[in-house]
Amino acid sequence: MAKQSDTRPIILASTSPYRRELLQKLAIKFTASAPNVDETPKINETPQQLVERLAREKAENVAKDHCDALVIGSDQVAVFNGDIIGKPLTHDNAVKQLSRFAGHKVTFLTGLALYDCHEQQCQSLVEPFEVHFRALSPQQIENYLRHETPYNCAGSFKSEGLGIALFSKLQGDDPNSLIGLPLIKLIALLEQKGIDILG
Repeated sequence: MAKQSDTRPIILASTSPYRRELLQKLAIKFTASAPNVDETPKINETPQQLVERLAREKAENVAKDHCDALVIGSDQVAVFNGDIIGKPLTHDNAVKQLSRFAGHKVTFLTGLALYDCHEQQCQSLVEPFEVHFRALSPQQIENYLRHETPYNCAGSFKSEGLGIALFSKLQGDDPNSLIGLPLIKLIALLEQKGIDILG
């Protein structure tokens, strides 16, 4: 179990089961709380600016109800040919997304923020991760979607599952960021606050 030399509560500002599972890898005690944040992009906001702003706003929103916690916020978008790619939500939209991606590269940008309620100070960053898709036939796309139904996942896949079969190459510093939480960078931020994950 990680030694939490800083005994303040840790709160994950997210209801995502994927982010909860990722944070559980660090063997630290935490609770999860839903942030109430409007995720609409601002005019002329770049994808990088969007995910970093939303990560910060999620952490800051949850932090309002606490006086001494460390609050983790995160947000993610997929970017293809300059366009932000959202969750497909339906089978037809997922088919369209994967058909566009086949043979091409999609960049995932994950915003991470750590808000210190005691100091009222927030640190944030954006972690990129590139996914290179194989050439995929319509039948392969159909078979994958019927098997895994990833309709609530940006990019229409689950890389931790059968989605790995869609790719020719993955490029990035931390594969956890592709799932939604850059743990390597988060560990560094927590250590700055006195929490030694391997302590």
